[in-house]
Amino acid sequence: MKTLLSKLFFICATATLFVACTKDEARESFLGGKEPVLTASATTSIPLAFVDKDKNAVTFNWTNPNYQFASGVSSQDVTYTMEIDVTGNNFAGAGKQTVSIAKDLSVSFTQSVFNDYLLNQLQLAPNVSKSIDVRVTASLSSVVSKLVSNTMKFNVTPYAIPPKVTPPTSGELYITGSALASDWTNTPPTTQKFTKVNATLYELTVALKGGNSYTFLSTFGSWNDKYSIAIKNNPDAVNGGDFQWQGEDIMAPAASGNYKISVDFQRGKFTVTKQ
Repeated sequence: MKTLLSKLFFICATATLFVACTKDEARESFLGGKEPVLTASATTSIPLAFVDKDKNAVTFNWTNPNYQFASGVSSQDVTYTMEIDVTGNNFAGAGKQTVSIAKDLSVSFTQSVFNDYLLNQLQLAPNVSKSIDVRVTASLSSVVSKLVSNTMKFNVTPYAIPPKVTPPTSGELYITGSALASDWTNTPPTTQKFTKVNATLYELTVALKGGNSYTFLSTFGSWNDKYSIAIKNNPDAVNGGDFQWQGEDIMAPAASGNYKISVDFQRGKFTVTKQ
C-alpha cells in the first residue's frame, strides 16, 4: 500500500512540475515585438465624391510587428484590426468602425465603402468636414500582447447618398399593432403618428405592450404601404435593427412602458429606447 501511494505521489508531483515548467516556458519564450508603423496614400485628407465612388479613396500600409520568441521570429499568421473613429473619442466611440484584416500588411478602400463607414457607422453628417483617427492593432493570440500602431488623422467630408430605404412619399409614418393601445388598425390615432425630424428621420415616443407586435404604416387607411423587418418577431430586433419596405411584424421589448422609436431611412435602421 505504501509503495502504491509513493508511486501515485511521484506521478502527481512529476505532472505538477511538468505543467509548471510548461507555463514558465510559455511565459518566458515570448520576447516581444514592434508596434506596426502605419502609413497611408493620403496625407491630411481623404478624397470622397459620389462621381468617383468606385475609385480608390485611400490605401493603408503598415510594417510587420515581427513577434519574437526564444526560438526566433514567429512564423504564425498575425491578425490585424483597423479602427476608424471620430477624433477625440480615443477609439471608444459607440459607432467606431472596425475592419478585420487577415495577415496582409495593407488594405484599400473605395470612396463608396469609406463614405459608407462615415455616414452609417460613425454617423457623420453629409457635406460637413470632420476629423477622424485611424490605427491598426496586431494580434497573434490571446496570450501574446497586442501591438498598437501610431494614430493617423484625416479630414473627411462624406457625400450624401440615396437613403438605404426609400422614405414614404406621403411624408408621414404611423405605428400600429397589438403592442399599441389601439391594437391592429390601418387608421391609428394621432398619438401613434411619428414626428418628421427631417426628410429621412422619423421619431415617436409611445407606450408599448411588452412582448406584442407592431409595424409601421406610411399611408393612413392602407395596409399596402408599410415598413417592417425581414424575420417575423425576430427577438434580436426588439431594441432595433435593420428595416425594409414591407417585411414582417416587429416584436416589442419584453417590458411594457414608454419607448422612443427612431426610424432612420438614410441608414435603413430603427431604434427602440426605453424612456
